[in-house]
Amino acid sequence: QVQLVESGGGLVQAGGSLRLSCAASGGMFSSTTMGWYRQAPGEERAYVALVNPRGETNYAIFVKGRFTITRDNAKNTIDLQMNNLKPEDTAVYYCKAFGVPVDYWGQGTQVTVSS
Repeated sequence: QVQLVESGGGLVQAGGSLRLSCAASGGMFSSTTMGWYRQAPGEERAYVALVNPRGETNYAIFVKGRFTITRDNAKNTIDLQMNNLKPEDTAVYYCKAFGVPVDYWGQGTQVTVSS
């Protein structure tokens, strides 16, 4: 059973930065594609970024150039560095492990960006 625990959320002013972390346990982390999603109030959960086992990354267009996803296979963690935050980035951010046959999710961490 894979367990994911996010941390690092909080309140920040527009233009500021936050770094989210996700610690994984119980699975083959180094061979698993990992990602971040977010869900704002009243909206569906949306894809933010992913990193595959080779370290290749992909980003949603609305965070490209501002967010950076990284992974540390020695520590079984992924991070999301978020710079130049905007009020529209306010959401609960979730860590995801792309599994076969099922995906795994963390409990989420709140990010609030004030204008």
